[in-house]
Amino acid sequence: MSTYILYGLAALLLLISYKKDKKKTMMALKKAWKSFENILPQFLVVILLVGVMLAILNPEVISSIIGKNSGWFGVILAALVGAITLIPGFVAFPTAAMLLQNGAGYMQIGAFVSTLMMVGVVTVPVEIKYFGKKLTILRNALAFVFSFVVAYIIGLVVGGI
Repeated sequence: MSTYILYGLAALLLLISYKKDKKKTMMALKKAWKSFENILPQFLVVILLVGVMLAILNPEVISSIIGKNSGWFGVILAALVGAITLIPGFVAFPTAAMLLQNGAGYMQIGAFVSTLMMVGVVTVPVEIKYFGKKLTILRNALAFVFSFVVAYIIGLVVGGI
């Protein structure tokens, strides 16, 4: 229900913007479409990979690898996968929801999403170029450690510990 309200509000605001300045609104819509076109290939690849993974791995296998009973091994594994994966946030959260529905544990998904958002193994060369080697390594290491703090807190709150 709230989704329809948000879409309705967005449409209403778009109409107001269009009435106020047609040229700027159309330019913004064109930029949004270009951004969508740029993100679409990554989005489709991730959805395809998750779909194939969910088709190959049944909920029992997912649960044994990164489920609640996998413990800290599952948390570490999920954190490592998250650290080396480059997925935008708008894809990461639906992916996490699908994994949870198929048997993944909350602590493990907390570590996965935390490292996915904060640790950038793939982006290290770019970070080194702009921030330097020492700061890049320090930032990524602290973010990786912090993901375990996040997983632990999630475990306390949800009851996984």
